[in-house]
Amino acid sequence: MKNVFFIAVFLCSSFLMAQEGTNMKKVVTPPEKVKFAFEKEYPGKTPVWSEEYVGDDNDEIRYEAKYNVDQKTKATAIYDNLGVLKAYELQIPLSKLPQSAQIYLKKNYAAKAVKEIALVVDYKKTTTYEVGIQKDGKFYDVVFDKDGDFNVTIEKN
Repeated sequence: MKNVFFIAVFLCSSFLMAQEGTNMKKVVTPPEKVKFAFEKEYPGKTPVWSEEYVGDDNDEIRYEAKYNVDQKTKATAIYDNLGVLKAYELQIPLSKLPQSAQIYLKKNYAAKAVKEIALVVDYKKTTTYEVGIQKDGKFYDVVFDKDGDFNVTIEKN
């Protein structure tokens, strides 16, 4: 019986260590400055917070607030540790994508390949559209500028 207990504990701890080793974002509580900035910008919204390390040496921290805009629309607001908004991503339907981007997608990808579409505004107030595509078992972000002109395709892991 004691051996069964130790095996169970070993398996559980191995599972937890494996989870930590993956790129999963854990739910966190951000600093007060970050929470205050979010609440000021998006009053009444309830976010789920996660953190991510970015930069050349993974030395910068970003806090992501994922929340529902309404029953069908999700958004993400990304802040640095001082509460400065770095990016905003809003889920949008295909019909809200600029016409030229829709034409590009129809020409180059099957309709079922499109998995998600987002309007993204970065800290410089630059607007882009990112379309998540799944093709040949890989996931890509196809990026368009604010006018819907193709910019770049980025393979995601």
